[in-house]
Amino acid sequence: MHELINRPEYLKQLIQNKDVDLVKIVTGIRRCGKSSLLELFHKYLTDNGISESNIIHMNLESLRYRNLKNYIDFYDFISSKISKSRRTYLIFDELQAIEHWEKAIESFRIDFDVDIYITGSNAYLLSTEFSTLLSGRYVEIRMLPLSFKEFLTFYNFEKSITTEEKFQKYLQFGGMPILREYQFNEARSNQALEGIYSTVILRDILQRNNQTDQNMLQKIILFLCSNIGSITSPNSIGNVLYNEGNISNNGKKVAGKTVDKYISMLHNAFIFFPVSRYDVKGKQLLKTLEKNYIIDMGFRNMLLGYRDTDRGHIIENIVFLELLRRDYRVYIGKVGETEVDFIAEKPDDKLYIQVTESMQSPETRERELRPLRMIPDNYEKIVLSMDRNYINSYDGIKSLNLIDWLQIPC
Repeated sequence: MHELINRPEYLKQLIQNKDVDLVKIVTGIRRCGKSSLLELFHKYLTDNGISESNIIHMNLESLRYRNLKNYIDFYDFISSKISKSRRTYLIFDELQAIEHWEKAIESFRIDFDVDIYITGSNAYLLSTEFSTLLSGRYVEIRMLPLSFKEFLTFYNFEKSITTEEKFQKYLQFGGMPILREYQFNEARSNQALEGIYSTVILRDILQRNNQTDQNMLQKIILFLCSNIGSITSPNSIGNVLYNEGNISNNGKKVAGKTVDKYISMLHNAFIFFPVSRYDVKGKQLLKTLEKNYIIDMGFRNMLLGYRDTDRGHIIENIVFLELLRRDYRVYIGKVGETEVDFIAEKPDDKLYIQVTESMQSPETRERELRPLRMIPDNYEKIVLSMDRNYINSYDGIKSLNLIDWLQIPC
């Protein structure tokens, strides 16, 4: 039995949704801890008096269930096991293995007294047929790799190591929980990340999209990794790769449409997240030129080699993921001709955030503060940097140390 990875923040969300009449769906990239979370929830149920006979817990990627190919076989198999007397908890791992699984899930809800929990490693799980069938009857819990706060409790560090040094490790190795077993051994960690990466590419992209050109996919991934946090368009990516002689379609340029299709496959497999631009003054979403951020720095460093030269974009990526963890919707802000790195929104809250490695030079300071000063509303405006200085505000714009901000209790 492998050691369970405890992620209390996520477990709390499952517990809060227990016995609510919604299907609980935990989504996230492979190996980020979803199965462990369901096992911990299973244990929580038994610790709180639910009998094992009232829990059905299955990982559908196990060969044990290889005969359950479609939703009818699946429905019949589970129905025969559901308790007739008390509520049954249905826990299904990697449910995308069952064709039209959503029909069976909806039927369990109608026919039995059940509470349902499922995980999946790609966004096809929440595709249109599913959303139509279960619209409004599910809650999605998006699981991400370790936050910096979790990373600090996850590893055993020697007493002498400073928080700055720990943060450096986080930038280098990322937050995939499995890496704890290798205690920062670079070669072993890279092997583990390569294994996860290959599985995601194979199972969540290539097997689902028959006509995919694996070479082109890899080139696009490397391009996005090298251009984290830069504004890109599918057409411009196609042009750059064609001009570099990297990809062509029988000697022709690769159409933006094709690049776009490949990028959405990467979004669906949770490798990259798209972020749209929002015009602050015009109060509207802009249709073009989004940015892409990667799910975890470890993958980027494994693919490109770790280099410290691009820290500005790396820390921007880390701030983006942290805002997602804190349940914000995130946009890039356009303010006139300038840009704000992030607008983060909740129903009752909004933040404007600039991310920069340092605010020490007057030019940088002016560049980072200018867009924030141009925003006419009174929501909180923050600049996050690696600086440790005594200035914590510029005309009401907060200046915070990034490492401190990452450790703020949510």
